[in-house]
Amino acid sequence: MSQTESNNSPETKASPWWQRIPLTLQIIIALVFAISVGLALGAGNPSPSNATLITNLAIPSELVLKALRALATPLILVAVLHTFMTTNIPGTAGRRLAGLLLTNTTVAIVVGLLVANVLRPGTWGNLVSPGTTEIPTQNFDPWGLFKDAVPESVLKPLVDNNVIQLIVIALSFGIVLRGLKSEQIAQGKRGYQPIEDVIGTLFEAVIRVLNWVIALVPLAVFGIVAKIIAERGFAPFQSLAAFIISVLLALFLQACYYLTRVKFGSWVDPLKFLAGGADAFLTAFSTSSSTVAMPITFEVLQTKIGLRESSASLGALVGANFNNDGTALYEAMSALYISQVIGQNLSLGQQLVVVLTSIFASVGAAGIPNAGLVTMTLVFSSVGLPTQYIALLVTVDWFLDRCRTAINVMGDMTVSALLDGKKPHSVEEA
Repeated sequence: MSQTESNNSPETKASPWWQRIPLTLQIIIALVFAISVGLALGAGNPSPSNATLITNLAIPSELVLKALRALATPLILVAVLHTFMTTNIPGTAGRRLAGLLLTNTTVAIVVGLLVANVLRPGTWGNLVSPGTTEIPTQNFDPWGLFKDAVPESVLKPLVDNNVIQLIVIALSFGIVLRGLKSEQIAQGKRGYQPIEDVIGTLFEAVIRVLNWVIALVPLAVFGIVAKIIAERGFAPFQSLAAFIISVLLALFLQACYYLTRVKFGSWVDPLKFLAGGADAFLTAFSTSSSTVAMPITFEVLQTKIGLRESSASLGALVGANFNNDGTALYEAMSALYISQVIGQNLSLGQQLVVVLTSIFASVGAAGIPNAGLVTMTLVFSSVGLPTQYIALLVTVDWFLDRCRTAINVMGDMTVSALLDGKKPHSVEEA
């Protein structure tokens, strides 16, 4: 290779200065600027002359979030197919994944109910009645959730961005393609190779496009946070302080549970787990969407923590759409909190109903910002609580939604670490 070719090679080209700043630091800088701009524009009492400017702040962030959501479904499809085609997945992986998801979600709900029963935040003060404000109710229909998981056509989940239906398709085709590959290998044939190559190329293409969009995430963070602070300020924390403290304590206990599982159930060091996942946690907190954080979670699990692609894919991509522990915890605590506020204390049997309903409701809220406020009607209706009180929780949901989304992502990462086992990649392949 000539000197000229060497100097022009991609390996020797210096990346732009902004790409050399860690994404975590970029997000923190964006948060600082967002808070400053939000305070300057009114901090909850904006001037009418700034209304257009405040509204326009969210436009770049909405475009970035739309792009990430649009790419989330093809990422899941090609990543799952790529994993099945290129990785030797043990037959028990699926059953173990389901067991981990159910266990983590159940623990989260029990932790939330335990904290709510001990602290009883609904008795710490009085809430103003929401009056005639009413959020439409939904009947508890667990079988309906299962029926909705089956798509009407193969391409419809991609068009509708229905992640759960897409997982059904991806798993079905992945299992079949894996079986065909095994059969052809046993027969000495290689007819599967072109399909595997196409899937691998598509997977790499989606990852590259996602990296372009991820580079714009700090811009999305700035726009969202600045708009919220300018319009609402910090006043929402005053009226529901007891509830906020209780939820944050429960989420902290759930995080401790995750770290304990990582410590004793995998080879990953908990401190490395926290440090490596910082980008994913901050993205989830800033955007309030585990779907938006999904590509970042998938990346840090492999590059910063060192998990296998198969483990990262099953936990962060497949499991992420069912493993919404923070959302389930929050919805259960909200039901108990409102029951305490109105003096309608829930019995042990009713709290068990809350547990079961929250599991199904959390699946319906997968990765969608503020969707917990809608699926929460399932939980309230199941035990006869007035759903108009959900409107009161909107005042603090913008903050707690971000906190519980970060816990959702931490749960996804925990599942990936547990699926990876107790031996690191290098040890197992040595």
